[in-house]
Amino acid sequence: MLLETLFEALGKSIKYIELITAIVGSIYYYKYKNTFLKYFLILLWYIPINGFIARYLHESEILRNNTILYNIYHVINFSFLFFLFKSHVKDIKYKKWINTFLGIYILSFIIDAFYKDYITEIQIIPFIIGGAFVIITILFYFIEILNTNTILYISKNSLFWISIGLLLYFGGKIPSRIIRSNWEMFPEADYSMIFSIELTLSIVMNICFIIGFIYSQKVDDL
Repeated sequence: MLLETLFEALGKSIKYIELITAIVGSIYYYKYKNTFLKYFLILLWYIPINGFIARYLHESEILRNNTILYNIYHVINFSFLFFLFKSHVKDIKYKKWINTFLGIYILSFIIDAFYKDYITEIQIIPFIIGGAFVIITILFYFIEILNTNTILYISKNSLFWISIGLLLYFGGKIPSRIIRSNWEMFPEADYSMIFSIELTLSIVMNICFIIGFIYSQKVDDL
């Protein structure tokens, strides 16, 4: 009971955790202000602001179903992440693959819109596709790191910590999204447990972001 109460409290405060991440990212902005990563800070601020607006619209009954705001967020989030890693990987083949991943994700989102009402239903198939492609994209980034001297200073690389956070998040979020969208196939699944896992993934991801901002070195090209 105590654990359930704790997770309920954390669930309500997740937007504040995201806000703290954005604040920390702003404090250490000087470390990456001359890199493409500077645009990541805009995304970090957008996430909690979008969340607060969604909660306000829901609680004030202006927009009882705020799913559309999260569907828009996913499109923005996935698109940016593909551009972020594309800007960093050097291999032309990897860049082409990332372009393909982005195109497939956008196409899946458009096609899925003919079968789902994005105003009231959260995207599922596009999210799974986008999440899987982000994981592959991060693996491209890791492969390049292993083949350079960057590996010697990896713990001081903010993009490395961001990648770890995203890898852990999507690695756990994809299975949970599949289970949540197919409850009838998983009758033994515990909804509260799935929610707790997703919440933990969000917290761990934000902690990784914060570690990256605090312990990374100042760079001029990332």
